[in-house]
Amino acid sequence: MTGVTGAGDRPIRAAEFGDAALIADLVRLAFAAQSRPTNPPSSALQETAATISDHLARGGGAVVERGGVMVGVVLWNEEDGALYISRLSVNPEHRRQGIARALIDAAEREARRQGLPRMTLGVRLELEENRRLFRSCGFEETTFRSHEGFSEPTWVMMERRLPEAPR
Repeated sequence: MTGVTGAGDRPIRAAEFGDAALIADLVRLAFAAQSRPTNPPSSALQETAATISDHLARGGGAVVERGGVMVGVVLWNEEDGALYISRLSVNPEHRRQGIARALIDAAEREARRQGLPRMTLGVRLELEENRRLFRSCGFEETTFRSHEGFSEPTWVMMERRLPEAPR
């Protein structure tokens, strides 16, 4: 993925182990700036360089840089025959510029590279704007789930099936 670029001036590259501390900082910043607090609080707020390194070892990810500064990240791993997307994060000062979509496009390229027919992700029910973003990127809500200790659903699994690439 090195050298891949997104739309405009947003170079996208593979996340590297040396990025782990910066990724953890960006994830915590982005999740702390959500439009509303979630209950229970997101585990993303506890990310560290070590937890990000562990995730990269099990999967991978991509980062977007602008002016040499990391402004977006997405992590992924193969789960149940799909590319599971997690920790999609954009610096709050750089939101609404297409960075999240560029990262989802990078995840789709990775899913296709791995020969996976679909992408999945989980999103909190309270975060309607996030759900709207993912729906606009072709994801459909599939299964409502609850965090441990909650009797009502707190999040939803979303899925996007990838059509076969034209030959």
